[in-house]
Amino acid sequence: MNEEKELKNKVTHLRSQINDLRYRYHVLNDPEVTDAMYDPLMEELRKIEAAHPELITPDSPTQRVAGKPLEKFEKVVHQVTQWSFNDAFTEEEMQEWEERINKFLEKETGKRPTDLSYVCELKLDGLHMVLTYEKGLLATAATRGDGRVGENVTQNVKTIQSVPLRLHEAIDIIVEGEVWLSSAMLDRLNQERKKKNEPLFANPRNAAAGTIRQLDPKIVASRKLALTTYDISSGNAPPTQAEELRELQRLGFKTDRHWRECRSLAEILHFHDEWQKRRSSQEFWIDGIVVKVNQKKYQDALGYTGKAPRWAIAYKFPAEQGTTKIKEVYWQVGRAGTLTPVALMEPVRLAGTTVTHATLHNFDEIERLGVKVGDTVVVEKAGDIIPKVVRVLQKMRTGTEKKIHAPTHCPLCDSHVGKKGDSVALYCLNKRCFAQELGRIIYFASKKCFDIDHLGEKIVEQLVNAGLIKDAADIFILSEGDLESLERFAEKSAHNLVAAIQAAKKVSLSRFINALGIPHVGEETAYDLANHFRTLEKIQAASVEELYAVNGIGEKVGKAIVVFFADPKNRDYIQKLLRNGVQVEHTPVQHKELGTLFGKTYVLTGTLKKLSRDEAKEKLKALGAAVSESVSKKTTAVIVGENPGSKLAKAQKLGVAVLNEEQFLRLLE
Repeated sequence: MNEEKELKNKVTHLRSQINDLRYRYHVLNDPEVTDAMYDPLMEELRKIEAAHPELITPDSPTQRVAGKPLEKFEKVVHQVTQWSFNDAFTEEEMQEWEERINKFLEKETGKRPTDLSYVCELKLDGLHMVLTYEKGLLATAATRGDGRVGENVTQNVKTIQSVPLRLHEAIDIIVEGEVWLSSAMLDRLNQERKKKNEPLFANPRNAAAGTIRQLDPKIVASRKLALTTYDISSGNAPPTQAEELRELQRLGFKTDRHWRECRSLAEILHFHDEWQKRRSSQEFWIDGIVVKVNQKKYQDALGYTGKAPRWAIAYKFPAEQGTTKIKEVYWQVGRAGTLTPVALMEPVRLAGTTVTHATLHNFDEIERLGVKVGDTVVVEKAGDIIPKVVRVLQKMRTGTEKKIHAPTHCPLCDSHVGKKGDSVALYCLNKRCFAQELGRIIYFASKKCFDIDHLGEKIVEQLVNAGLIKDAADIFILSEGDLESLERFAEKSAHNLVAAIQAAKKVSLSRFINALGIPHVGEETAYDLANHFRTLEKIQAASVEELYAVNGIGEKVGKAIVVFFADPKNRDYIQKLLRNGVQVEHTPVQHKELGTLFGKTYVLTGTLKKLSRDEAKEKLKALGAAVSESVSKKTTAVIVGENPGSKLAKAQKLGVAVLNEEQFLRLLE
């Protein structure tokens, strides 16, 4: 009995010492801790647990990489809704944000706060993670997903050494943070991928996301991810953000050690400028700073808009720019037949990635910029993501540059090209164009529609090229035998795709309507149609007049829907989907309290001074109103801010009421 007690004590002491070394090395960055201290202790613990498996506990350091590779990731419903931040790119936008929160607090409390302060943190370029602890033990780790449902990646997150498996206190708590990959590891991974002719990771966020979704935790462990935490989203959070960061560190988490409390906008701007200069000197990538109201009482008073907290904002660094030369301009064909000009350029390094392609948006933009093939141009990555040409350096011209002409025929099917209505875009007028059909199938399988796992763009193209599918309905009769003959398809990957297709056959009415690709009908309109008519049959049979009764549907959209369902080819396609096993779930009746603006439809145009576009939409919806993107005779009123677009002119033409911002705010009151 004494021997058993001694062994248990030894295991307890070993784990305590190993966890202390892990914490000092991976959280506190203690330079005195080395592998020579850590490795022998881990080896001794492994030997004891191998001989006495009854002593193994879930929080043992040996369990960071344990178990077989997963078949797939399970879904997790978040206990706390996950939000994203609104962005600011200029000093003026930060001034507007500060003024908005001051006015909001003045309205809520009767006076402007005199003690308002802020906490500035570095905005790490990583993957958002939600960690749930029960009695101090890590229970689950989940990705953000859509904010309500994420994926359970606990097994992989356990491999991250900066994540405590047991907290310094036995409490229930939900913590949020960012999983990130070091620049050095990104370089190493890309060198390995280059040797294997695999596509390179564009940035650490891309690499971290790809790593955390590996089904084998041993691969995850080898990439040495880190996690930096910044928020306690449940439990008794401290009264300020500054104290919250200190509390996270006390519990055993790694936090951003560069955070700073600021008392004024001037101090925020200084912190931003300082880190814009220092951003490349860190082991992690950052694309800006996050500014949060420090006091929790003010955070609670400010609350949230439909998608983001009012009390915080991401102040991004300016889009990185570079100069390069345009070698060629070619035209891409989208699923709706839209032709988009793309510039092929000499390689240029932007925001840590090499860029060779940039969008030119449309032919009007080419003419506005005056771009020619052979021009030296300025290219930028807006928000460090989408490369675009922003300026031509005309003094660099040599006279050899060539004018870009608008195409008259589709580059893929050679059909005629033209404009539709008042759109500035060019379209391939062949509805059966290969590129359009490919785009339609890719969209059909995407997360917004049927959400078919394992059926990405490259697989769809492979299936179309092999003649296995001609349209999206053919997807549902694919067999494992069909797929195994294709390149890179093994027995298991064929089984996984067929299983995913079968699982996706049952779909909600709104997703089904969205997947059909009806012109002018996107995710929101599909949702409105489903809620109004409840069944597919009623939507198919609806007249233009009946469609007008749906909030947000005007003449243009209504006619497009009727024309779509009147086309025999489209009706045959829907019947083919149903024959091949697709089951459309009818939308249940939803009972809700009617607001004071119920039954009315508003359109927003221009920039409002006191509210963001999203805030204005949320306030209208909260009062029962519908918000549409297009103006029609059914529109109750158009709300106009500064620099309004063409919607104002259309409202005046149709005789629709127009409200300025002051009138709109009075309406809300």
